[in-house]
Amino acid sequence: MRILVLGSGAREHALAWKLSSEPGVTHVLCAPGNAGIARTIPTRPVELLDTAAVIRLVDQERIDLTVVGPEAPLGNGLADRFEAEGRRVFGPTRGAAQLETSKAFAKDFMHRHGVPTARYRVCASAQDALTAVGSGEFGDALVVKADGLAAGKGVVVAPDRAAAEAAITGAMVDRSFGDAGARVVLEELLTGPEVSFFVVANGEHYVPLLSAQDHKRIFDNDEGPNTGGMGAFSPSPLMTPALQQQIESTIVQPVLRGMAAEGHPFRGFLYCGLMLTPDGPTVIEFNVRFGDPEAQAVLPLLPELTPLLLSEPGRQSRFSVPSVALVSVAVVLAAHRYPGDVRTGDVIHGLDDVARDCRDVQMFFAGVTQKGNDLVTSGGRVMTVMATAPSFEIAIARAYEAASKIKFDGMQYRRDIGRKALSAR
Repeated sequence: MRILVLGSGAREHALAWKLSSEPGVTHVLCAPGNAGIARTIPTRPVELLDTAAVIRLVDQERIDLTVVGPEAPLGNGLADRFEAEGRRVFGPTRGAAQLETSKAFAKDFMHRHGVPTARYRVCASAQDALTAVGSGEFGDALVVKADGLAAGKGVVVAPDRAAAEAAITGAMVDRSFGDAGARVVLEELLTGPEVSFFVVANGEHYVPLLSAQDHKRIFDNDEGPNTGGMGAFSPSPLMTPALQQQIESTIVQPVLRGMAAEGHPFRGFLYCGLMLTPDGPTVIEFNVRFGDPEAQAVLPLLPELTPLLLSEPGRQSRFSVPSVALVSVAVVLAAHRYPGDVRTGDVIHGLDDVARDCRDVQMFFAGVTQKGNDLVTSGGRVMTVMATAPSFEIAIARAYEAASKIKFDGMQYRRDIGRKALSAR
C-alpha cells in the first residue's frame, strides 16, 4: 500500500509518521511537506489547490490512497475530482466540506437538523452586523466569526459591544480575512469547558476515535489572541462514556444522517469542537479534517488507522478503537510575534538532543525550512513536541523536558498545556 499525505504542517507529519509504521503500508509520501518532515519521510513539491498537479503526482508515484490533511483542498473539490476519476481518497467532498468552509452553512445546517449550537445570526453586510450588535440581541458579550476559512484566526470572542464592532469592522470593512470575512456569523457567548471529539465517517457509518482538549489562546491561562492552536492533550478526562454517548446521539448521528439526506454523505475525519454547557454538549465548530494540534496528540494513541481509512461505506461497524493505557501532551513551539507578523529565518537548535535523550517523545514539524545544514523557522507555528506516558503528570514532564532542549530566537510556547487534565480529575 502506497499512501500520499497532502499538506505541509505538523498534522500531516503526524499522519505520515503514524501511517508509515502500520502493517501493509510499504511507502508513505508527504506533499508538499516541509524540511522537518523530509528528515524521515520523502516529500514532493506540489500546489495543493492545483488538483491536476496532485493527480499527476499520484500517477507518478503509483499512489493507492491519498489522505487530505488541510481544509483548503477539500473546499476546492479535490475529493470530488478523485472520486469522479475512480481514485481512492480519504476526505469529504466540497459539498460535505461546507461544514467547515462556511460557518453560515454549518449553523443553518445544524438548525435544520436539530443539532445543539449557540443562537446565531448570519450577516451579509457590516451595517446589518453592527445593527444586530447594537440591538443587544446577544447581550453585551458575543462571538464574531468570519464565515469562510481564516486559518483558525477568524473567531473573536468579544467581551463587550465595542470589541464586537471592532471585529466586524476588521472582517467586513478592512477585510482582514479577505473573502472569508464577506459574511460574518454572530453568536451568543456560551460558557463551559471545551472538548474536541473525533470520528472517522463513511457516509452514515462512523467509528469514534478519541477526545482531546485544545488550547487556542497564545498565552497561559487562556489569555491573549486566538491562534491556530498552541497545544493539546488526549484523551480528555471530561469525556465520560455517558457524555460520549450523548455526543454521538445528539450531534454525530444527526449530522451524518443530515448530510446524507441533503446529498452530501460525509466521508473523512469529522472534528466536533464542543462546549459542555449546563444544557449539555453544544457545537462550537466543525472541522472536516483532523485538527491541528489535536492530531499530534490523538494519533500516537490510536491502534492501526489504515483499515479505517480504507473501509467501504457500511463496513466500519467491524472496527472499534479500544481504550488506551497511555495519554499524550502536545506542546506547540511558535515563532517570534506569533500570531501576528512573525519573524522567520531563526536557526533551530537542540533537535538531536531531544531525539537522543527524551523518552517517548516525537517532534512534528510545521513552519520550518532548510538553510544550509540548519533547520530554520519559516512560519508561525514552528513545530509540536508530543510526549506519551501512563499518566498526565509524566506526559507533561516529558513534553516540557523536550521543549526546554529546543532553542531558537524568539521562541514562545505555553507552559500550562495539560494542566486542565490534572484539574479535571
